[in-house]
Amino acid sequence: MAAPTVDPAQAGSAPRVPRSTRSLQLLARALPAIAAGVVLYLSFPPRGLWWLAPPVFAVLGVLLRGVRARRGFLLGLLFGLGFLVPLLSWTGSFVGALPWLALCLFEALAFGLAGAGMAATSRLPAAPLWGAAVWVAAEALRSRVPFGGLPWGRVGFGQPEGLFLPAASVGGVPLLSFVTVLAGLALGELVRRLVRREVRAAVVPAVLLVIALVAGPVAGLVPATVNGPSKSITVAAIQGNVPRLGLDFNAQRRAVLDNHVEVTEQLATDVAAGRRPQPDVVIWPENSSDIDPFRNADAAAVISRAAAAIRAPILVGSVLVNSDRTASNAILVWDPVLGPVARNDKRRIQPFGEYMPWRSFFRLFSSYVDRAGNFVPGPGPGVLQAGGAEIGIAICWEIAFDDLVADSVSAGATMLAVPSNNATFGLSEMTYQQLAMSRVRAVEHDRPVVVATTSGVSATITPEGAVTGSTGQFVPGTLVAVESLEDTTTLATRLRSVPEWVLTAVGVMAIGAALLAGRRARRGAAAAQEGAGPRRGPTEAPRAGEDVDG
Repeated sequence: MAAPTVDPAQAGSAPRVPRSTRSLQLLARALPAIAAGVVLYLSFPPRGLWWLAPPVFAVLGVLLRGVRARRGFLLGLLFGLGFLVPLLSWTGSFVGALPWLALCLFEALAFGLAGAGMAATSRLPAAPLWGAAVWVAAEALRSRVPFGGLPWGRVGFGQPEGLFLPAASVGGVPLLSFVTVLAGLALGELVRRLVRREVRAAVVPAVLLVIALVAGPVAGLVPATVNGPSKSITVAAIQGNVPRLGLDFNAQRRAVLDNHVEVTEQLATDVAAGRRPQPDVVIWPENSSDIDPFRNADAAAVISRAAAAIRAPILVGSVLVNSDRTASNAILVWDPVLGPVARNDKRRIQPFGEYMPWRSFFRLFSSYVDRAGNFVPGPGPGVLQAGGAEIGIAICWEIAFDDLVADSVSAGATMLAVPSNNATFGLSEMTYQQLAMSRVRAVEHDRPVVVATTSGVSATITPEGAVTGSTGQFVPGTLVAVESLEDTTTLATRLRSVPEWVLTAVGVMAIGAALLAGRRARRGAAAAQEGAGPRRGPTEAPRAGEDVDG
């Protein structure tokens, strides 16, 4: 019998894996990826399980290790959906399931890009380092595009307490995300190496894990620069609550205003009786007066009455109607004698809520687009002077944007106020997620933060990120705190976006290096298959099935 012939084109190639086997292999990675995303969601407030995040990324790193970029994209996308669908479920409370799920799918594309990049860099030496940088690059992308971005759900925002939090004072939220992800990826790679009994190769991930774990405590030792003397002021946050049912739109707006006037006047009674200290400034939430007080004399009169009763300026969240029929979401400083003396408009308005981009296009898919407002953004760094303090204003979701908060602090704000209206989203986790962001910002910029919401949770936060007082949800409430205003500058405030851009550049260059190494490996394999290729050099990427140290 003649010897079987071998097709030269197939010589040296790996046997083809049946499609059913490939499907099972993909499923074996896809299900854990979704589950890991869900566990990352569980690590976020209000549960306080911040320590779950590193094991999540340990699992994700192992799942992405050695797979092709397109499979990494799919796994990253599934991981993102497992995380975002429950995290952003509150977005569907007003517009329904379709826009909520569409938002999650779109945002998960950035997680897919992160998965592709992490898969591509997973065979490089010190892979966890490059994978964490790629993750920061993906967070930077979705924090900016489209329509100004949606930073909600960045890994750093899930770390308002615990080991890694002090890193925010050095490199902001990007560095906080980086060290958290790095700890997880290094942990996963370390365990994988030890299971394979590659003790020597386990040294690099072990070192990276130690670096990540000590980054937070070491960052906490970096002192902020003292620019001037400190002083103290007494701040009151008013939560007037909202009526839930039984009123038409205009009546509900007036009821919300009356609620905040009533709670403020009750505080004035308590101050007069000596039960509460006299505040220097009072903070009302966003939308506490949806009735424009410049166009409605009655609304202006009751606000003036409240300010006179408490004998302190009130920061009033108001909706103002502009001459061109647009609207502004503004915070007014309402003096007890002079009335409105200063104004700060919301600087980054919310797409699909406060305004509708591409309205005619999106109307093809949903009639809800016509519920979106016609708001316009305002100028300035977001600082108001009231009660003897420079107060940085981050209206509602503005607290999620690094540049807006940094602008306020750089412009001289010695405390931050977060007036917000969370009533639309009911008894959801949204308010706790926003509170966590405020806690991270306090540490990032060494500033006390006062959160005032219409329906809860309102809170007072120290520069160390600790919550010293909070209210319940959908109940009236008053918080009064003496805040120590330190005129300091953290390294994160000075560096601003530099750590994010550096980490992003590192991640992008690592992807480029991985692609270049892969191309060299393919050329070497092709040359070897033809019988004329040289042995692989030390700079070339490993072939399929091989491992590298680090």
